[in-house]
Amino acid sequence: MACVGCLLKEEMRNLSIQQLVDEQLAYETDVVDEVGYQTRLSICEQCPSLLANTTCKHCGCFVGYRAKLAYKSCPYPGEDRWSALAD
Repeated sequence: MACVGCLLKEEMRNLSIQQLVDEQLAYETDVVDEVGYQTRLSICEQCPSLLANTTCKHCGCFVGYRAKLAYKSCPYPGEDRWSALAD
């Protein structure tokens, strides 16, 4: 029997991160509009804590997922970089 980690690695080879994000977002109802989403993503893309262009160093989330959720905030320590968008 293969280990769960090995099976996950194999599955990840066959799916893109965007596919995984899209699948999870299909279950969400409290999301920001497309303009807000793109603005949040552009803030993340400029952040020094973005890892591999996909993952936030502070929370471990895929930024493409977290940025779409209206009830989430930027996890940057001491500074929610998305907070100005709510004003």
